[in-house]
Amino acid sequence: MSGKSFSKVLVANRGEIACRVMRTLDAMGIASVAIHHAAEAGAAHARMAGEAVEIAGDTPVAAHLDGRQIIEAALETGAEAIHPGYGFLSENAGFARMVAEAGLTFIGPDADVIALMGDKISSRNFAQKHGVPVAPSVMPTEELDEFVRQAEAIGFPLLIKASAGGGGKGMSIVREASGLREAARIAASEAQRYFGDGRVYAETYVERPRHIEVQVLGDGEGGAVHLGERECSVQRRFQKIIEEAPAARLPASLRDEICEAAVRLAKAAKYRNAGTVEFILGADGRFFFLEMNTRLQVEHPVTEMVTGIDLVRAQIEIAAGKGLPLAQKDVRFEGHAIECRICAEDPERDFMPETGRVARLRVPDRDWLRFENALDEGRAVTADFDPMLAKLVAHGPDRSMAVERSIAALKDLALLGVTTNIDYLGRVLDHPAFRAGDLHTGFVSEHREALAEAEPEPGILAAALAAAAMGLREFRDLVEAVPEPHATIGGWRN
Repeated sequence: MSGKSFSKVLVANRGEIACRVMRTLDAMGIASVAIHHAAEAGAAHARMAGEAVEIAGDTPVAAHLDGRQIIEAALETGAEAIHPGYGFLSENAGFARMVAEAGLTFIGPDADVIALMGDKISSRNFAQKHGVPVAPSVMPTEELDEFVRQAEAIGFPLLIKASAGGGGKGMSIVREASGLREAARIAASEAQRYFGDGRVYAETYVERPRHIEVQVLGDGEGGAVHLGERECSVQRRFQKIIEEAPAARLPASLRDEICEAAVRLAKAAKYRNAGTVEFILGADGRFFFLEMNTRLQVEHPVTEMVTGIDLVRAQIEIAAGKGLPLAQKDVRFEGHAIECRICAEDPERDFMPETGRVARLRVPDRDWLRFENALDEGRAVTADFDPMLAKLVAHGPDRSMAVERSIAALKDLALLGVTTNIDYLGRVLDHPAFRAGDLHTGFVSEHREALAEAEPEPGILAAALAAAAMGLREFRDLVEAVPEPHATIGGWRN
């Protein structure tokens, strides 16, 4: 398929993912347009683009969620397509439809497919219809009493989830009947507050589950391929912090079964562009469909590093009508890759988000390393956006080497001025259970004490404080100042 070509693309996002998309646009000879709120004036992604358009909103996030304003920016700058990145409007069916109605190309799936797969209930029903395993569950009803009755009939433990949400919002685990009614009420309230949709459902909770996801590419005409699976089990508050490809200790036959289920779903939906089918895997080898993310994933670099395929380029080519970049038999996998999400948060305070100003940034330079970021020394880290600052991605010939290289790179990475989880990530990677591939979504909670930062010995702490104090100009000036009354005498010698 020859398709068309884009000469200019607007990137409807910010930060590291906007920079990531623009790198590929530049390599393809396609001009880029950035958008930014006034609070982001001079940001890396705005400087990197060929053009930058300021968007307005009561808050920076509100500006990035204003689809009409973004489409106007694309039309005014002559962009023919919009790449949404991830987050913000990337899985908004209404926005995708507006883009198409404006005569622009949305670099992602069709609006109807986003609506189908973006809703946890409709996507679950669709998956079940097409032979993809789903966990026993109860769909929402108008009556809470009926919902509770049906949920109790499944048995415990149960996972209560928001139908329209993600990121752990509106989600809770219920282990006995006495807590079911209140958990359902709270989940519905949270779902309404965060997503404007109070529907919740309950499904069998798999103990010590692994989170396995499959990267797929679809041509929109029933053709699809997979680019292997990723392990995303290491999470805090239901949000991923370490991802890797391929998954650790996954039998080849089970890997094939999971990947084939993902492709079957993508083909049935006539999925177009890049997407990810997520599964929960139990210790007994049973796996269940979790959801489909109809966009590029944060963790896409690990797939790129083991396949050598530029997923953003594939997205752009598929959106331009050029079809799939390769057949399934042509997909090759080499080595192992691990991604660590660098976040402005304090692991010692339950991963509380932190703010500050980037005082120093030093990134190790290795041919097996990628550091996806949009950081500048001196730039403020605020509470306006998600606390993820960057992604450190290491590749190795095998998992053991990928782990060693990741740990070494984290040690060499310097990001000063704001509290981050860099040291914590190193402790996770170095934990015997992680090295052994004994992973599940409760990993962080199970090993909380072992992963906690050790208290320094008093003597070491005192020496560190003294060294830090000597580095402050104010302290040196105070120490070296001539004390009164001698200072009033004038020049003198001891």
